[in-house]
Amino acid sequence: MYMNTNINDEMFYGLLLALAGFLLSMMLTPIYTHFAYKYKFWKKQKKTTVDGQALPIMTKLHAHKFKRVFPTMAGLIGVIAVTLVTWIFNLDRGQTWLPLVGFLGGSFVGVVDDVINIFGSGRGAAGLRGPVKFFLISVVGLVLGWFFAVKLGWTSILVPFVGNIEIGIVGMILVFAFAVVATSNAVNITDGLDGLSGGLAMLAYGAFGIIALFQGNMLLFGFCMTVVGWLLSYIWFNVPPARFMMGDTGSFALGAGLGVVAMMTNSFLLLPIIGLMFVIETGSSLIQLMSKKFFHRKIFISAPLHHHLEALGWGEAKIVMRFWIIAGVFAIVGIFIAAVGGAI
Repeated sequence: MYMNTNINDEMFYGLLLALAGFLLSMMLTPIYTHFAYKYKFWKKQKKTTVDGQALPIMTKLHAHKFKRVFPTMAGLIGVIAVTLVTWIFNLDRGQTWLPLVGFLGGSFVGVVDDVINIFGSGRGAAGLRGPVKFFLISVVGLVLGWFFAVKLGWTSILVPFVGNIEIGIVGMILVFAFAVVATSNAVNITDGLDGLSGGLAMLAYGAFGIIALFQGNMLLFGFCMTVVGWLLSYIWFNVPPARFMMGDTGSFALGAGLGVVAMMTNSFLLLPIIGLMFVIETGSSLIQLMSKKFFHRKIFISAPLHHHLEALGWGEAKIVMRFWIIAGVFAIVGIFIAAVGGAI
């Protein structure tokens, strides 16, 4: 890894791609909203947990949202925008092919889930069952992990302040798949309040983009900035009251792409720091599930954490803004560790 002497040119290139992603997303949004409202892409409210129990608290908290109709699956806008910008201006086998395919692979899983949720009926209308989604996104992670280890030759992982540790082809495939699966599910779990996951993902992609920039990975930096450009457009329409939701199409695409970017920058161990709020949100859901299963009691009023804070009386905008601030602080911390720990 090295510091690129033409960093100003690379930064300018990445910012142009961010602008392209933003403008294309803004142009695609009216087209999406026309069809989404015409064909009623309404999201059905989730009424049970993964273990089949009722969700009376969350249903009550979000009752006002479902009194008005607004569509889901707006992640399609970002998938199209990021794919087109990357394919036309920024496609490279070594730097952007893998994160783009990860982005698309995650979006495929999300699209299937969203389509079932929107147009399905009966017991299966809530979308894909959890084990099915886990299996599909695991396949995406394993296939991309194989390409990363075998075709691109990555078989070691950086431990900050220590150096690269050799883990072999099999080890790298498993670590890569874990990064994709864990991050996809974390972003999906966090996508529960207007603007929350979009803002957190924008900060995370921005942080890894900066790391890629200082590594001299101009095209990977450009990919991250393209995603940031889309998310700026998305947040414009998604701040309360939201015009639409990204759905699993967007959250799985963002999560899978983020996991790939973390691996491509050799910063896997920085992912829990830069994506701290995703970790906290997922951890709170896991703690709640385990506590109910083994101790038959709840730790949180409702999980994940943002619903618990809602139940305590925190306003939606207050939760979102404070989560963004915390995420921004730890994005800076992650970049600092990358700089002094050997990733840059």
